[in-house]
Amino acid sequence: MKNKGNFMTLSERYTAVIAWFEKNMPVAESELHYRNPYELLVAVILSAQCTDKRVNMVTPAFYKSFPTAKKLAEAEVDEIYEHIKSISYPNNKAKNLKGMAVMLTEKFNSVLPSDVKTLQELPGVGQKTANVVASIVYQKPVIAVDTHVFRVAKRIGLAKSTSKTPLEVEQQLEKNIPEPLRATSHHWLILHGRYVCVARKPKCEECGLTECCKYFAGL
Repeated sequence: MKNKGNFMTLSERYTAVIAWFEKNMPVAESELHYRNPYELLVAVILSAQCTDKRVNMVTPAFYKSFPTAKKLAEAEVDEIYEHIKSISYPNNKAKNLKGMAVMLTEKFNSVLPSDVKTLQELPGVGQKTANVVASIVYQKPVIAVDTHVFRVAKRIGLAKSTSKTPLEVEQQLEKNIPEPLRATSHHWLILHGRYVCVARKPKCEECGLTECCKYFAGL
């Protein structure tokens, strides 16, 4: 049945993929370390174009120095930079973290907005970051599309191979994945892309999704 994926409808493919993940990865969570919504937001901002492993090396000292948004808002950008200089794009991220903390304390009384669009008012928070935070903190039925999700969704055939932007893939995933499963699906696809369906050479021999995967079927 190697090429079973050739004959699946889109609905059948989604059903098969979801069923496999529910059975084989019933618990799927972010690998970023955090203890509260503020720390999660910091970690997700830092994780842009950077590995979770590297972020987790930096954040313990960061959280200790800046335990609240108010403390971070009071810090100088140079001080923030010193804590994150081993992270990708530390200059921009230091400025964004400072700006985020100032707005969060002054406009939102240090409480993360639950609305995805409102979250994006915060410096350093784009669509992906807002979706991650909203889905984890407020269980919003949204799917954040990072490079892993973008790649895996197109390879398997959950999104069209011609999709050019994360937003296109996000819209297709949210259209076809039931609301209660969207937050978890985000983590399923990220973890699958991080450890199995890797960018350069996917580990198809280790993958349990080959029967419903367009890439494996040569499509």
